[in-house]
This record gives sequence, C-alpha cells and structure tokens, in this order.
Amino acid sequence: MTQASRRRGLALALLAATQFVLVLDASIVGVALPSIGTDLAFAPEDLSWVANAYTLTFGGLLLLGGRAADLIGRRRMYMAGMSLFAVASLVGALSVNAAMLVGARAVQGVGAAIVAPAALSLIMTLFPAGPERYKAMGVVGAVAGAGGATGSILGGGLTEWLGWESTLYVNVPIGVLAIALSPVLLPEAKDSAARGFDLAGAVTATGGLALLVYTLVDADNAGWASAQTLGLGALALLLIALFFVIEARAAHPLVPLRIFRLRGLRGANIVTLLSTMAMFPMFFYMTFYMQQVLDYGPVKAGLAALPLAVVMAVTAGSASALIARIGVRVPMAAGLLVVAAGLAWFSRMSVDGSFLVDVLGPSIVIGVGGGLAFVTTTVGATSGTGQEQSGLASGLFNTAQQFGGSLGLAVVVAIATARTTHVLQDGERIAAAALTEGYRLGMLTAAGVALVGGLAALALIPGRSAATSEEPADTAAPVKV
Repeated sequence: MTQASRRRGLALALLAATQFVLVLDASIVGVALPSIGTDLAFAPEDLSWVANAYTLTFGGLLLLGGRAADLIGRRRMYMAGMSLFAVASLVGALSVNAAMLVGARAVQGVGAAIVAPAALSLIMTLFPAGPERYKAMGVVGAVAGAGGATGSILGGGLTEWLGWESTLYVNVPIGVLAIALSPVLLPEAKDSAARGFDLAGAVTATGGLALLVYTLVDADNAGWASAQTLGLGALALLLIALFFVIEARAAHPLVPLRIFRLRGLRGANIVTLLSTMAMFPMFFYMTFYMQQVLDYGPVKAGLAALPLAVVMAVTAGSASALIARIGVRVPMAAGLLVVAAGLAWFSRMSVDGSFLVDVLGPSIVIGVGGGLAFVTTTVGATSGTGQEQSGLASGLFNTAQQFGGSLGLAVVVAIATARTTHVLQDGERIAAAALTEGYRLGMLTAAGVALVGGLAALALIPGRSAATSEEPADTAAPVKV
C-alpha cells in the first residue's frame, strides 16, 4: 500500500466515524430522556424537544450546509461544523435547566447540518466514481447504518453507569480529535466555478424546511387536523414552492434545478425518504417495546439491539462489491423488500414476548435489508453530479434522510398512539397489552412504507446501462492528500 493510499484510508476512517457520530447522536439521547426529564424538571409535553430541537435545525439547514461546502470549501466547513457540534455538546452536558439543554441541542443540529454534507462530499472528492467509491460508501454505510442501532446500546450503558450527561460529553473528545486530524488527512476542495450566493434561496429553503420539520414533529401534540398543523404546514409548503420559483430564475442558485434531471439521483432521494420513513420509527419502537413491555433496563435493551447493529454493518460493508457488479437498482429494491418483511415479522410482537422469539429474528432480517438499502441509496443519491457539486448532492441526500425520519416517526407515532388509546383500559397488565397493540400497528405501517420504497426503487432507479449513460464523466482526478 502506497503512502497516498494509506492516507486516503485514514481520511475515510475519519469521515466514516463522523457519519457514525452524527447518526448516533440522533438516537443516543433517546434512552436518556427519562433521566433528563427528572434531573432538569422537564414538563412531560416538552421532553420530546430534546430530540426535536436537534432534528429541526439539522433537517432545516442541510441544503444550505451542502452548498456552503461547495462554495467555501469542504474541509473548512467540516472543521467549522465539527467545532460547533463539539462546543454545543459540551454546553448541553453542562445544562442546568431545560431551556439550556434544548438550545444546545438546536446548535448541535446546526453543526451537524454543516458537517454531514461536507463529510460525504469529501469522500466523493477523495475517491473516483466506480469501485473505489463504492467501497468507500460501503464503509460509510457499515458504520453509519449501525449508528442508529448502536445509539441505544451506548445510550443505555452511559446513562445507567455515568449519567445522562455522558451521552453528550462523549462527543467532545471525538470532535477535538476530528478537528486536529482534519488539516493532516483531509484535502481542501470547492467548486472553483461558483460565483455569487443565492440569499433569497437560502432564506426560503431554510425557513420552509425548518418549518416543515417543526410541523411534523409537533403534529402529534397539536393534532394533525389542528389549525396549527394545517396553517404551519401550508406556510412551509408555500415557502418551499417559492424557493423553487427563485431557483428557476436565480443567476447563481443555491440548488440548480438541472440536478433533478438526473433520474438516478432523483429516484434515489425519493427512495431514501421512504426507507428512513420505514426504518427510523423501528429503532424508536424496538427500544420502547423492550423497556415498557418486556421490562428491560437501559443496558439490557441496548445490548438487545446489538445483533441488528452487527448484521447491518456486515451487510453494508459487503454491499459495495454487489453494486460494482450489478448496479444499485436491484440491491436497493431487494434491501427494502427485506426490510418490509422484517418489519412485518416484528409487528407480530406479543405482550408475553421475549428477545429470542420476538426481537432477534426480525432484527437480523431488518439488519440485512437495512445494510443494503443504506449503501445503495447513498451511492445512488450521490452519483452523477461530478465533484464540483458533491456538497449539494450530499445535502440533498441528507435532507431526504432527515425528512424521512421526521415524517416516518410522526406518522407511525400518531397511528400507534391512536391504536393504544383505543384499546387502553385500566390495569397494568392491560396497559402493556395496549402499548403492544400500538407498537404492532406502527411496525406494520412502517413495513408498508418499506414495501412502497422497494417498488419505487424498481420503478424510479435506472438500470446499470441507463445509469452509466446518464452520468457525466467525472474527469477530475481524486484530490491528493
């Protein structure tokens, strides 16, 4: 192995670890919420904002973060975002009241929205299109795809042994190390042909996306048919529509609309939205089923998620070779159909269940399908743009992921809660049965979404020959480090 190859490998390890931490942070705090609520005197209806504040700013600013990476420089934005993320994590861990923690989580989301597209676009800059990039994306998929499942494992252990603050403190040394290594391992790269900045597009995109995330995450509290949900939802869609009008006329658009002419990229982002809609609620309900119905403690519930994390990582790591041989269309569709089967199996959970009977089997199936789906959607959504717009492509992909997760959780929570409320009666035993009924319907709903995602992949993703013909030549050599 040459020195250049070794340094690229180290750079990939750093960037993959970054994606892992960002995915992990969205789930690691979930297990700690009861402890946070007690220590900081959260009102029960406000506790969800520990997670929602992060999601709101992360999802709302991703497009702006991705384009900023192209315009200002990917390494520069990576380091700036990681610095903000680490400082906000430290402030969050030191929080003395609810408002301080929610504010810190919102700033964490801003940092993540800067880091995520910069990290993914740096991978596209370092590795040329083809087998090398597929392998790199496979590594990213292996660690980031396992991040969601691993969050409950680490969150449970850290909360029980070191306190909820440790779920935020853990980000600080990771951030410091990443910042220190960046000038040594990561190249600086940007879109040298870019001129000007689309301020109107940035304002409407950020405002519309952030407002839409807020509407989705608060819909279950406010009511789906409430004046707040309908009014804010309409305003968010109006801002997004205005954004597209501005982009069509702007001299230097934030998102050049011609990027959506790429069938593979367009289809992969739609499938990404559907896949995260299906899978993100599964992590949420697996944890709650084990803690609220099976009566597992945080550590035991976290360890029970380990098979899912391991299988997903192994499958994602081996997916690159499959993509190199047959393209992304078939593995993407197959992965989501397997996820649908696993979620349908998980929906058969029982109130008298156990890990071996109700959790292990579905976890393995979902891990196989999820590993395939994560890597193939990542490759599909970031192919065909060339290095000069890799930050934009990464921002679009991450936006689809975040909105899929927010929408999926909002919809599944609403359906599961309605079912639980319908069957709920007095008595602890019956309450557990009512919760289980809600979880079952929620997982069945998620299985339906995954099934639609698999069919969408077959319909929207071009075959190998079509994908090759539509992809522009990525003539730029990989940047030397």
